[in-house]
Amino acid sequence: MLEEVQLISVLSVTGSPFGPSGDVLNTIISLLMYLSFILFMFFGQKIQVRLMLFELDGVVKRLEYMKNDAKLLSLKTLKEIGKSKEDPTPELNVMLEQFLIPPEGMDPAGIVWKLDHLLDVREMKFKDDVKRIAPEADESQINNLENLIEASQALNTIYRIVQHYYLLGKRTSSFYIIFQIQMVLPLIMQEAEALVAAGRAFSQGQPIGDGAGALVAAKLMQGKEKRKVSKDVVVAETLIEGRRVISLKAEGPGGNVGKPGDAIRQIIEENGGKIAMVVMVDAALKLEGDKTGEISEGVGAAIGGPGTERFKIEEEAVKHKTQVYAIIIKESIQEAIAPMKKEIFEGAELALARIRKLILDRTKEGETVIVAGIGNTVGIGQ
Repeated sequence: MLEEVQLISVLSVTGSPFGPSGDVLNTIISLLMYLSFILFMFFGQKIQVRLMLFELDGVVKRLEYMKNDAKLLSLKTLKEIGKSKEDPTPELNVMLEQFLIPPEGMDPAGIVWKLDHLLDVREMKFKDDVKRIAPEADESQINNLENLIEASQALNTIYRIVQHYYLLGKRTSSFYIIFQIQMVLPLIMQEAEALVAAGRAFSQGQPIGDGAGALVAAKLMQGKEKRKVSKDVVVAETLIEGRRVISLKAEGPGGNVGKPGDAIRQIIEENGGKIAMVVMVDAALKLEGDKTGEISEGVGAAIGGPGTERFKIEEEAVKHKTQVYAIIIKESIQEAIAPMKKEIFEGAELALARIRKLILDRTKEGETVIVAGIGNTVGIGQ
């Protein structure tokens, strides 16, 4: 008992190992927490900016590699196919920086035809430039080379834009400038990776996902007599249970989209405006929950691009009171410009069955129907 009283006396003087020492530890932890809060309150945004810049630096380097790789692939393909006697590098560098200034939109009257003209001039110049640096290439190879260089040009543009925001944000240390590009970075990288795959497909002449609509038209044309209409568009006729079906697509197998709006207008005029309906088949971007190769049916002109061809089709349809229907084959942005997947190929068969049902349900025997296969026809003949 005496020993216990002595121990309590000693502890009261020296202090418990679990008392004051524990209070000191708690005090240190509290101070660190307060200090962290103060640091983040005053320097949190700067720390976040540094972290975002670090991530952007890695992305810029990766994009630079992808851009250079696509350029080297373009040079290699140009030399192998074009067999130019001179080094095509200087001309290619110029083509990678080409741009198009859209027409003035303050007075919208006639803006479609102005844009259509500028697009024609741009395409003609670009194709002439390719022919000059690839003199031995045939027409299909010229089209493929044109698409390959355009993929390289798109990668070059993406790299320059991302680099611009990275360097501007680094120089100004502005959170909002850096946040703009970082917010859409995942989508940008998805598109860049798809363009790399597209470059490989065009260099080898492989069909891409965007050619799904052209593939449907090619299936309808198989074994039929073809003729060329409009610019780079071919047509053929077939019968489906007494209905006259005129199918059209861009001329392949070179990478080409043609001008389907002009072709549809010409066919309607050739038939005196007596077209029961126009069915347009095209690839369309799917939502994340959709399956690749699924099809949907709708109303309207299913065609992408700057809108000039859609305008022509809609104008002609209104003029002649022609019904316009759309069949779309779903795919992602990566699948659209990468080599065609099996699911997309099978989706073309499903689209054919849906077109047949639509024609039988909405038209009568003896009537004429246009089926337009929209999309890039690289690797797809007729």
